[in-house]
Amino acid sequence: MISILYLFESVVNRMPHAGVGSGVNDPSDHGQSSESTAKVVVEETKSIETGAQPHGCPHYQTRCAYVSPCCKKIYTCRFCHDENEKHELNRHAVTEIICLLCNAKQPVSRTCVKCGTEFGKYFCSVCRLYDDKDLGQFHCDQCGICRIGGPQNYFHCQKCDLCLGIEIKDSHKCMEKRTHANCPVCLEDLHTSRVNLMCLPCSHLLHKECWTGLLTSGNYACPVCCQSMVDMTNQWKDMDDEVSAVVMPDELKDMKVWILCRDCHQVSETPFHVVGLKCCHCGSYNTCRTEEENTGDGDNSDAVLHDSPRST
Repeated sequence: MISILYLFESVVNRMPHAGVGSGVNDPSDHGQSSESTAKVVVEETKSIETGAQPHGCPHYQTRCAYVSPCCKKIYTCRFCHDENEKHELNRHAVTEIICLLCNAKQPVSRTCVKCGTEFGKYFCSVCRLYDDKDLGQFHCDQCGICRIGGPQNYFHCQKCDLCLGIEIKDSHKCMEKRTHANCPVCLEDLHTSRVNLMCLPCSHLLHKECWTGLLTSGNYACPVCCQSMVDMTNQWKDMDDEVSAVVMPDELKDMKVWILCRDCHQVSETPFHVVGLKCCHCGSYNTCRTEEENTGDGDNSDAVLHDSPRST
């Protein structure tokens, strides 16, 4: 069978990145306890000249902290809050912040009303987001959140209801509100994810890290619809060679079965082989057995399906 490592390396090298705007509402890493982090930052920044060194928390570089409207506790960001509390912070409801340099409590603003400190080079009054790290942040009114990567590199698709890479503006397949769901692999929210997303040929989305993990483990099919996530042409050619090399016994060599292709969605009759069942329309081995012949109307919903052997 095909080597998992070979499969992964070959398909990844040929796979173009279909960019999806990443949100800044989910952290890509987790740090120490945020309550203690906030306290440490307050102490450290008292003697630090503005902008002299990194500040804030593991999630954002900022010089202010939220006064949580839900519990009145002070946290540098909502992720720090959520990691330490049993409830979630709605940062849109935040009305007060505390300057980490002079400890002045004040309404949400870009600069401190007491010492004039700029809390972050990037500031969004809608999302209550502060960050000194330049990630090309921009607020998308249609998405309702801030995203990273630069507005010039993305466009908002009204039907998909998310920001997509400008390079796939004319080629992507629209799917209504496609990000208003969880990643089918890790089950984390897609719409507000800070992790890069992959737009698959079938139009389903998942985190790029999850996509890479699937390929590494030899799983090339979309976890939602089972269509191939990458171009498998070379792999199907290798499967052809394997089929030719494995001789079927006399009682099975003339046997034919009906299959449904998960890539082209066509039903066809193909020779049975233990290595794999090849689609007669597109040549894919990403197929499954069906007990019913295609009626010609494209509706195969009543067919009984069986998984065919797959190469890893």
